[in-house]
Amino acid sequence: QVQLVESGGGSVQAGGSLRLSCSASGGTFRNYVVGWIRQAPGKEREFVAAIRWNGGHTYFEDSVKGRFTISRDIAKNTVYLEMNGLKPEDTAIYYCAADRGRIVSEIRNIDYRYWGRGTQVTVSS
Repeated sequence: QVQLVESGGGSVQAGGSLRLSCSASGGTFRNYVVGWIRQAPGKEREFVAAIRWNGGHTYFEDSVKGRFTISRDIAKNTVYLEMNGLKPEDTAIYYCAADRGRIVSEIRNIDYRYWGRGTQVTVSS
């Protein structure tokens, strides 16, 4: 069972950048899909981005395409979410989540098996 630890949240002005990190403890991300899912105040959780550890294929929610990138460092067993051009509507708690055995059509479903505690991202206008 993998345990997820996020870091890197904070407060920035619109147009700024942040990088979130998600590390695995108690295991590795091999054979996992690792995703970022966010929840804004008063809203439901929504898929943001994901990466397939084996092969590095990436997936993005439409509103973040071109602004966010997701990557992995195999040696560090860590997934990164680089967020550029941040907007106030990106304000949310960002959760790292992981699961195995997901086919492409399931990547954007938010019912991942393993979750981190979340990190707050606040973007001011």
